[in-house]
Amino acid sequence: MTFAYLGALLLSLAGMVVLDWRYRLFFWRSPVRAGIVLISGVVFFLIWDLVGIDLGLFSRGETAYMTGVLLAPELPLEEAFFLAFLCYLTMNLVALFDLILTARRRA
Repeated sequence: MTFAYLGALLLSLAGMVVLDWRYRLFFWRSPVRAGIVLISGVVFFLIWDLVGIDLGLFSRGETAYMTGVLLAPELPLEEAFFLAFLCYLTMNLVALFDLILTARRRA
């Protein structure tokens, strides 16, 4: 069970890729720009997490569903994948709403 959470995150990321591919939302619309935006978002939130950990605001919870691999003190491996999922989901939603609003304006 130590890989359950990471597996769920990877499955969710795969779902985001399928939705992105199907509707040409983010990476399939502009791959270079999407890569820059996604990496920037993940790096921003990782720095945010590190600052929060340093200030004592964030700490790692113990659970049997996580790998136990740490990227830094109190920063589990799964956090990086969660942040990638969060940023990808957000950008897919932004692109989807842009498509919907553009279609409504044309109608």
